[in-house]
Amino acid sequence: MNAIKQYAGGTRSPSALDRAGDSAIHLKMQLVDFARALGFDSCRVAQCSPPTHAAEFGDWLNKGGHGEMEYMARGEEKRREPEKILPDAKSIIVLALNYFQGHPPVAEAAPAISGRIARYAWGDDYHGLIEEKLRKIDNFLREFGGKQKCYVDTGPILERDYAATAGTGWHGKSTMLIDEKLGTWFFLAEVLTTVELLPDEPARDRCGTCERCMKACPTGAITAPYKLDARLCISYLTIELKNSIPLELRPLIGDRIFGCDDCLDACPWNRFAKTSQETAFAARKSTTAFSLRDYLALNEAEFRDLFRDSPIQRIKRRGFLRNVCVALGNIGNNQDLPALRCASLDPEPLIAEHATWAIGQILERAGASTATVLNPAGAVPASQNRSCERVLLAKV
Repeated sequence: MNAIKQYAGGTRSPSALDRAGDSAIHLKMQLVDFARALGFDSCRVAQCSPPTHAAEFGDWLNKGGHGEMEYMARGEEKRREPEKILPDAKSIIVLALNYFQGHPPVAEAAPAISGRIARYAWGDDYHGLIEEKLRKIDNFLREFGGKQKCYVDTGPILERDYAATAGTGWHGKSTMLIDEKLGTWFFLAEVLTTVELLPDEPARDRCGTCERCMKACPTGAITAPYKLDARLCISYLTIELKNSIPLELRPLIGDRIFGCDDCLDACPWNRFAKTSQETAFAARKSTTAFSLRDYLALNEAEFRDLFRDSPIQRIKRRGFLRNVCVALGNIGNNQDLPALRCASLDPEPLIAEHATWAIGQILERAGASTATVLNPAGAVPASQNRSCERVLLAKV
């Protein structure tokens, strides 16, 4: 904690440092100690040079592998040449923060059908928490004359390339980064700086012949080792995709309503993962103890309140309830039909369309006639109709 007190508030000036602290080795040690004191699990450095896989990135974009993520193409030039982000940048500091929370909490009582949310979104949104830590690192480096640009997966930088170059981990065949101590459960953040720091050595690829992540992918999005088609990835479909989920992919999504951890869960290196000490990432009841049909009852204000400071807020109510409808279409039963019929009347077309599809899937599994889908409100009991009316009015 001494490092934080000395540097975070700018209370210790370079003139107060021991002259030996001017050496590159000593500065690097101070930086690593400071980052550790802030709570980061890893702090390593890469030279500010073009990323290792710049050509492959361009080829991926040309083939449309990024889907609707147009920001990837807009920032292509900067992703290839980080000096265009920060002129005179010499080093890229790569930081990792463990978010692993172990296995999902066990419900006190058997709930109605629930859905799966990726571990990273169980607790608070990581962006604000990490950005505050990066501001302190920025202040630290300013004392040594540095200018910085700091990012938490929001800037035009191929962060996994630099993380691999710096030895934070290695590229797994799923394209996720793997650390021998943290497994795959960590956030990455980067600080581009004009301060020249000693670079670290890359980590050795230790996947060997293992292809468990590839075999675990429900949609076959990992098309070959180290190649991912985002258009097939469930994380893309449930988070990045803003419109209707393709019909042929909906059954493959299963019960996943925000992201997917299947390729991560399959990685044998995760047997070494330890629970994060960061309490902000602890699971909320809103992400681990809600039934799917209860989510469908949320109006706009209730959704914002339930997922305040959560990564789930990013996709808004329309995207989240779209995903919930798909999950119910895959695993729901007759008891979920009243909630889905209410959703099929939702003024948001995206929700209504996916709810109608889900009703058809449940009725098909039950061997019932799909005629009721054409008039979804007709089969709703009077009490449920009043409930639908209340919810619909609240949404107007």
